[in-house]
Amino acid sequence: AMACHAVPSALAAPCRGRSLRGRAPLRATSSSSDEPTKFNRAVRFRPCIDIHQGRVKQIVGGTLKDSADGTPETETPEVNFETETSSAEFAKMYQRDGIFGGHVIMLSRDEATLQAAIAAVNAFPGGLQVGGGVTAGTAMALIDAGASHVIVTSYVFRDGLVDEERLAELVKTVGKNRLVLDLSCRKRGDDYLVVTDRWQRWTDVAVDAVGMRKLANSCDEFLVHGVDVEGMKLGIDEELVRRLGKYSPIPVTYAGGARSLADLELVRGAGGGAVDITVGSALDCFGGTLAYDDVVKWHDTQKLLIV
Repeated sequence: AMACHAVPSALAAPCRGRSLRGRAPLRATSSSSDEPTKFNRAVRFRPCIDIHQGRVKQIVGGTLKDSADGTPETETPEVNFETETSSAEFAKMYQRDGIFGGHVIMLSRDEATLQAAIAAVNAFPGGLQVGGGVTAGTAMALIDAGASHVIVTSYVFRDGLVDEERLAELVKTVGKNRLVLDLSCRKRGDDYLVVTDRWQRWTDVAVDAVGMRKLANSCDEFLVHGVDVEGMKLGIDEELVRRLGKYSPIPVTYAGGARSLADLELVRGAGGGAVDITVGSALDCFGGTLAYDDVVKWHDTQKLLIV
């Protein structure tokens, strides 16, 4: 049985895919120090379904590497959690609770993982985005299976730079409005640089105002994992969240290190109400201590905190 239980009907107020397009400057107000700051959009909880070797797992960021023989079967990443519960069951739970825009990430390149991803988007059509090894040749099959968007990183980066030709091909294939660029990054010096190929290869692409503004012309959203804290429940990379809130001209989701409702509030504040948040390993349904039900309630409450 899953550890995530139904939200009481009196508290459940499904969020039907509210998003922010062509973002206007965000306004923040607070009438007293005891009241939460209000912004002019609702920050959203973005759930995840990470799949490795056909099973739902939570893996420590940076430990997923190609095995010596190059086969998925012999990969040995550091696993926080895995379950017999199917990807489709998690998808149905998110659908039940009205949580749209979650991420299905294929962490290994095998048929069982692909089929599990397809099962998830079949179960919640239009409610989930899919990433992990996606190319211009494979993207439409995922969209046709029910994904709202495809998430792409490594395919559009080559030799440390954006491959403009491949990016244009993706936009032509699936459309800008169905493409999410994953700008997962690590800090080097004062810069956050995009890392690709299972977060093992550094690029020269900085997650900053210039880079995000240029890439925003070719996609609908950004997904940004703070790789240095991903899967470790170490807390939020607050500086990265501040930069995302300041620089991204389109919807952006931060993932990495969230472990409590206080961390969700930290993202809400540091990101100026402009950055959505993914929680993975900390949730009770993924073996953690943070109640999924409480995160759903937090998500629904955000709609009441709009100016």
